[in-house]
Amino acid sequence: MPDTPVRLRSRLDGLLFFPVTAFTPDGRLDTTTFRTHVRARLDAGAGAVFAACGTGEYHALDLDEYEAVVAAAVAETAGAVPVVAGVGHGTALALDFLRRAERAGADGVLALPPYLVKPSQQGLLRHYTDLARATDLGVIVYARDNAVLEPDTVAALAALDNVIGLKDGIGDLDLLQRVISAVRTTHPGLDFRYFNGLPTAELTGLAYRGLGVTLYSSAVFCFAPDLALAFHKAVNGGDDASANRLLDGFFRPLVELRNQGRGYAVSLVKAGVRLDGLDVGTVRSPLAEPAPEHVDALAELVARGRALL
Repeated sequence: MPDTPVRLRSRLDGLLFFPVTAFTPDGRLDTTTFRTHVRARLDAGAGAVFAACGTGEYHALDLDEYEAVVAAAVAETAGAVPVVAGVGHGTALALDFLRRAERAGADGVLALPPYLVKPSQQGLLRHYTDLARATDLGVIVYARDNAVLEPDTVAALAALDNVIGLKDGIGDLDLLQRVISAVRTTHPGLDFRYFNGLPTAELTGLAYRGLGVTLYSSAVFCFAPDLALAFHKAVNGGDDASANRLLDGFFRPLVELRNQGRGYAVSLVKAGVRLDGLDVGTVRSPLAEPAPEHVDALAELVARGRALL
């Protein structure tokens, strides 16, 4: 039985895991290896599993594959932690994915930005409201790219019983502070959850913590969980010296490496999982594999990061 939105909100804690989606050498979905990937990170301490989202190549999955990935995550977690599934595209297709997520047993959905267009605030409000009203699952709205949500829009969405939070992939802290203030004043006492959704969220973790935003997803957790957990413990425990040591020696160089190629926020992460010993296959088009020298640089960087521990 999926979590109710209220229960899901209360269970979202710890380091949030966005698994890569595994493919066979000939490009087919590999749910067996995917479940191995999920199990390993559950055992490492994942606080929740966000299946078939950005890191999981949501954009490259058809509806049947998507449902199989979400169902595999639900089966492997067996209720130990919540499973949240990505839904995106335009409203009509997002609703199709939403129904598949429900059927697969997800506890909630992460509502990705609508495809391509740059909608108005009224259009964004209508889109996310239509998704929320079509389900009893908890809905987390993902603000990024073309989905830049103003404070009044977020406050209106927070009035919906099953919209439980906002994942911020914009990185405008002035805007986010105004959003937090608007929701707090419009809905006093509401436990509305905020997530740092920037790529390599560790780099901005200290800044987001200043706004009271401590939940985030870690791409590093996919391939170097020890480094991700060490930073998470440091930043949430107030050990800024350790956090800064890892920032300077590992996370900043990682971001600089990530920025050397388009799509590396996914393809370099997937290469990292392979380096860690699990063959999850390559990325699907339109993404491309990272350059061999960049994969070598990632291996060296992980080794240097672990030396800091």
